[in-house]
Amino acid sequence: MKKLLRLRPTDTSQWLFVGFVGLLVAGGALAVLRQQPMLVLPALAVLGLGLLLTRWQWLYYLLFLTLPFSHEVALPGSLSMDVPSEPLMVLLLGCVPLALLLGPGSLGQLTRREWRHPLLVLPVLLLAWSVLDICFSTNQLRSFKYVLAKCWYLVPFLLGSLLLLRRPADFWRLAACYVLAAVASLAWVLPRHASTGFSFALTNWAIQPFYRNHVIYATVLALLLPLAWGLAGQAPTPLRRRWWLAAGGVLLVGLVVSYTRASWLSLPVAGLFYWVLRLRLTRVVLLSLALGVAGSVTYFVSGDNFMRFAPDYEKTIWHGNNLAAHLESTYTLQDVSGMERVYRWVAAARMVADKPLVGSGPATFYPEYKRYTVSGFRTYVSHNFEQSTAHNYFLLTLAEQGIPGFALFCALVATALLTAERLYHASAQRPEVRRIVLAVSLSLVIILSHLFLNELVEVDKIGSVFFVALAVLIRSEKWLTEEDN
Repeated sequence: MKKLLRLRPTDTSQWLFVGFVGLLVAGGALAVLRQQPMLVLPALAVLGLGLLLTRWQWLYYLLFLTLPFSHEVALPGSLSMDVPSEPLMVLLLGCVPLALLLGPGSLGQLTRREWRHPLLVLPVLLLAWSVLDICFSTNQLRSFKYVLAKCWYLVPFLLGSLLLLRRPADFWRLAACYVLAAVASLAWVLPRHASTGFSFALTNWAIQPFYRNHVIYATVLALLLPLAWGLAGQAPTPLRRRWWLAAGGVLLVGLVVSYTRASWLSLPVAGLFYWVLRLRLTRVVLLSLALGVAGSVTYFVSGDNFMRFAPDYEKTIWHGNNLAAHLESTYTLQDVSGMERVYRWVAAARMVADKPLVGSGPATFYPEYKRYTVSGFRTYVSHNFEQSTAHNYFLLTLAEQGIPGFALFCALVATALLTAERLYHASAQRPEVRRIVLAVSLSLVIILSHLFLNELVEVDKIGSVFFVALAVLIRSEKWLTEEDN
């Protein structure tokens, strides 16, 4: 009896192993007795789950290696899924919490300061408000789906990155995966586009099937440029430096021939932010921007001044085959895409006035906004067959989630930029950390500049970098306190 007691498992891992063996033996016996091989599957599923828990970082890096190639697949019930990114994100949604609870150190894998960091607390509060706002939503099912999707962005990309990116080298490995995969996708896109003579009108055709539209395509290329620059800066050999500079050059070529004005403009905006960062002017810029927006809103609302900017329906067109005319129509307010944005913004503003506190509910802007449109701003594309939304993420958040959701998101953005400025100057003696802070900050600014004209945080190829940047800023504070990375 004593000898048998000595064989008894003494720790959790041994008990788990015994449990797995017991499940495997029981499943195998039943499979033989009932002649049903499927009865072995539970044991194999447990084995697969165990492998995922111990090696789930493979999924994480695999996600970024496949992200540029992810494309939308239609599902029954008018649903869709980005494959393979969303299935991998769902797997990580299960793996990350389990790894956090069952891994070495459990919850202690993150310090108390990291758990309480505003860049972690604010996204959680924003998610919590979205959950509460479901109760007031005009379409609770759509809002519930939005919250679920938000979870598989926050958990893998924010919490998962905090767990995995333990050293600066881990971040550069992640950046290398995404940059190399994006360059590989351009090996398909650019020859297709070249076959059309880099036609302005056929850009959306050339980028299929990997990119939904030219805006997402150009945004991905733009936000990866700071990462490619950072990879070149930290390259250990001149040859590797040249390789990363070449990769950045390919990304830049793709961006230029994407003919996406917002993405072109985002690069000088990022360059200006670099000097704002260096001169410690982030607070001044944020305050000036807030006052400017508040003043503009006051002007347009007073006396219905916004009606002065209503477009001429007959002249507001898309110059699909003429880039020069397309650019000219932008500043003469005769570009259909620009004026369609104003059409949606006017509707969103009226939605906010109707429900300022709770909004219409997460993911309910379409078709709710059509009841609030002003016919004077209507354009040729206002039928909106693609079911797009407000073309401004800040205004969309305000219209769908009310003032609390808008305030939380603005607080998140301001906190991220101020944290980046503080870390940039605190890392003066740690160039390897400063390089990372600068790279993720510029990528974040490029994303934010696009949010004034598009909704991209819930796009897998872009939202992933948005939340990874937040995680890296949190992790950088710890790197600065460590003597050896």
